[in-house]
Amino acid sequence: MTHPQVSFEFFPPKNDEQIESFTRTRDKLAELKPAYMSVTFGAGGSTRARTKATVLNIQRETGISAAPHISCMSEDTDGIRELLDAYLEAGVDRLVVLRGDRPSGGGSGVFDYAVDLVRFIREHYGRRFHIEVACYPEFHPEAKKPESDLLHFKEKVDAGADGAITQYFFNFECYASFMEDCARLGMDIPVTPGIMPITNYSRLARFSSMCGADIPKWIGKRLHAWEEAGDERSIRAFGEDVVTGLCQQLLEAGVPGIHFYTLNRSAATLTLCRNLGLDKVGGSQAA
Repeated sequence: MTHPQVSFEFFPPKNDEQIESFTRTRDKLAELKPAYMSVTFGAGGSTRARTKATVLNIQRETGISAAPHISCMSEDTDGIRELLDAYLEAGVDRLVVLRGDRPSGGGSGVFDYAVDLVRFIREHYGRRFHIEVACYPEFHPEAKKPESDLLHFKEKVDAGADGAITQYFFNFECYASFMEDCARLGMDIPVTPGIMPITNYSRLARFSSMCGADIPKWIGKRLHAWEEAGDERSIRAFGEDVVTGLCQQLLEAGVPGIHFYTLNRSAATLTLCRNLGLDKVGGSQAA
């Protein structure tokens, strides 16, 4: 019987206080034996050294597979190869390959799009890395139209992506429709839904505005009202119910796993995993 995987995403801590918080979260979530833990890469490659240090920390301290985000926002191909060689030497063999956020002052990296980086990695490293890429069930905010965004995703699949992680969403139908579109174009790689726990309305609204994720009105209006009233307990309880329900729909539909955007906090993610029985699944793919 095939079981869904669970995986967790972190951002690299930047000071002693954040390091302590990250370590606590890392250890609590490591108890669930996830398939892997991923670590983000800042805009313009701004967290390159900290991302690498965090990845190696996870690999060394927990024994769980760590997956660094690798973006096009690097200065040259020699720098990318040096980084990838270091990861291989440390036993890191899974990557999340992205275009990456452009620096606030403009500029670009050595590649224009994630597909170019996927091709580069496959050309120079063959199948030595398992490559995950990003996809957008609600479509990338910079896409001119849905079909063009879908075709860009197909290019990444054709270039050698092994799997994909979605941007977070709160509407099951958008994921189901996206998977139908992928099947229509002959894409059959595992597409893991990315899930954002709901614990704070302002932060969620800010993230969603930047990444193009839709907050349905029936969710947003309730969260906004409770935030104005200072009712954090209701926000957390409602958020838990909404996201648990979404994940249950996804699991019943047979998704390959759930990827949680933890924001370096464990409580909400642990609760969701327990509600869903994913705390008993761990990283096992088959039993």
